Amino acid sequence: MRKTFELENLECANCAAKMERDIAAIPEVNKCTITFMTSRMSISVADGADFNEILDKAQAIMKSYEKDCTIVR
Repeated sequence: MRKTFELENLECANCAAKMERDIAAIPEVNKCTITFMTSRMSISVADGADFNEILDKAQAIMKSYEKDCTIVR
């Protein structure tokens, strides 16, 4: 399953690249792409994965790099 989300308060391209790398490392995530210029994240997860749980993990990763960055669900 693949979904795209808007990211609020994404202010650093370097941080976005680090977030993308770390979110892609979540075991249930097949692919994660964060586009800094549009402040969007596309995430593809394994079938049967709990999307809300993965988004919670992704949000925690984002907060570790940019405390004000949030996923618009």
